[in-house]
Amino acid sequence: MARAPAGLPAGLRLSDHISLGVIAKTFPLDQVRHILTATGKASERERDLPADVMVYYTIALALYMGSSTREVLRCLLEGLRWLWGAEAVKVAGKSGISQARTRLGAEPLHRLYDQVVHPVATRATRGAWYRQWRLVSLDGSCLDIADTEVNRATFGRPEASRGESAFPQVRFVALVENGTHVLFGARLGRYEEGETMLARQVLLALRPGMLCLADRQFFGHALWQAAAATGAALLWRVKHNVRLPRETVLADGSHLTTIYPSEKDRRHQAHGIRVRVVEYRLEGVVGAEPLYRLVTTVLDPAAAPAAELAALYHERWEIEGALDELKTHLRGARVVLRSKTPELVRQEFWGLLLAHFAVRGLMHEAALRADVDPDRLSFQHAVRVVRRKLPLFGVLPPSAQACPA
Repeated sequence: MARAPAGLPAGLRLSDHISLGVIAKTFPLDQVRHILTATGKASERERDLPADVMVYYTIALALYMGSSTREVLRCLLEGLRWLWGAEAVKVAGKSGISQARTRLGAEPLHRLYDQVVHPVATRATRGAWYRQWRLVSLDGSCLDIADTEVNRATFGRPEASRGESAFPQVRFVALVENGTHVLFGARLGRYEEGETMLARQVLLALRPGMLCLADRQFFGHALWQAAAATGAALLWRVKHNVRLPRETVLADGSHLTTIYPSEKDRRHQAHGIRVRVVEYRLEGVVGAEPLYRLVTTVLDPAAAPAAELAALYHERWEIEGALDELKTHLRGARVVLRSKTPELVRQEFWGLLLAHFAVRGLMHEAALRADVDPDRLSFQHAVRVVRRKLPLFGVLPPSAQACPA
């Protein structure tokens, strides 16, 4: 049994909280089958690789990015031999796996993500709240994908100093629940798509009771208005050249101002939105910028004092940690997504996010039981434990038959 990471309370072992059916525990088989039926992807006849198994297989691929597709399937099916019988379980070849993944497509994984992946923090979760608000952050990133002609044409790739970069890339934007690192509301697009364009869809996942942090590249009248319309509170950084005149100075040093869609609207005082501005400096901090400017929908200083908001904004870096978990510790540093076609790239992307959620959900359960901040648990350690447990996975029947008790 693996030891707990250094710094955890005596007796806490993360592996104690990871069940043998780690993936199926997070994504119940009944729900998977319902989605397959709703998307028209349920297997019409018995196959060696039915659709429900392929959903879990796609998630397992994200846990074994360094292994071959056939070895991942062998690992997943290892625990099913007792249920199906040794002769009935067949580890298909690379071509058979590819055909089964193509039959499944991306939509069932996408729909499973949208239905299941959401913030999980409770009031007992340490580091997840600021006053009455659940802390979330907005950001985006890119992933390298297999260099095929169809992937290049569909997703594009960035320019490099000597022509184009080696691999095409997909761009994605997501929200992260700061306290648990759960990545939710994610949307995927072409490399050339701007993060603000994808953010329009992502921000629909905001809810009243959340406080959303975002960096300056996202700020704009239209996007701010859309985000505020969700009922969530906002705290976003703005660029130095945004006009924020001091219309009303408040007791905590912040001030109220009005932002407009255009200079014409400003002149006519039309379509304005009232916001509160917090400006501050980080004295004595190496690499700090001369001035930081934040805007917020929380207009009352008593509800959120300026000094607290200034300190709080830097919690936005939690999403950098979550993205690093996804891109480095789960996918693997400099590892390219293996799928050769756009539909399977999308499928693999949603599988990656679903795997991250499964690991993070279990880490959150462990943190609650130990009464520690989830940040004190090691994501790398959790992934290693899940990888060891997955071959013991014995909860997926080959058809609609019930699992044995």
